[in-house]
Amino acid sequence: MEIKKSPKANLENYSKLFMQLGLVLALLITYLAIERKTYDRTFADLGPAMLNQEEDEQVVEIEQHVEQQQEKAPPPPAPDKIEVVEDEKEVEETIIESTETDETEAVEVEEIVEEEEEEEVIEDVPFAIIEDVPVYPGCKGSKSELKTCLSKKIDKHVKRKFNGDLAGDLGLSPGIKRIFVMFKIDKRGNIADVRARAPHKRLQAEAIRVIKLLPKMTPGKQRGRAVGVKYSLPIVFKVE
Repeated sequence: MEIKKSPKANLENYSKLFMQLGLVLALLITYLAIERKTYDRTFADLGPAMLNQEEDEQVVEIEQHVEQQQEKAPPPPAPDKIEVVEDEKEVEETIIESTETDETEAVEVEEIVEEEEEEEVIEDVPFAIIEDVPVYPGCKGSKSELKTCLSKKIDKHVKRKFNGDLAGDLGLSPGIKRIFVMFKIDKRGNIADVRARAPHKRLQAEAIRVIKLLPKMTPGKQRGRAVGVKYSLPIVFKVE
């Protein structure tokens, strides 16, 4: 009688499946082996260098301890001897005199000397800023009117007294000539410190002569006191 095998019992039919499973398992094992992390073990070196370091540290600590003991403050000085006074011993009392004064007592007062105030010295003031301008004889009115009147009177005086023919006799070149005159009306109203600058010495002398002929005026005042007033005057003339 011949034995027949069942087709399902033949293992050769599953060989391909077993091969694929084995391949997948091998790949999985390989992947896990690659991904696994390992660490190297390290051991501290306990050689002679570490021992020397510990010994050095101990020596430093001992030296610091000795220095702290040396730097301790000296003991405080002994207190002074206290003298004990017995109760029977008499103690002298200090009597304090009263400084209060009685109404009947006379109080001596030193003589009071009044010091005289030094008179404030005010220097000469320019005509442009003087509070009270000098008053030319015949001028009246307010401060501004007196100022205008003074200027007009001086100009009129110079035109009337100045020798205009002198410029032609000196042989000056034709044209407009100027003479600058500076003078002061002092605290008494007199003309003083007359100076002039001109293109010729004779014209300079003529300008000084004319200004000195001005009449005496009422002096100007600054802060209620008579002061000298500086005045400047340009004299202009034409040479033909």
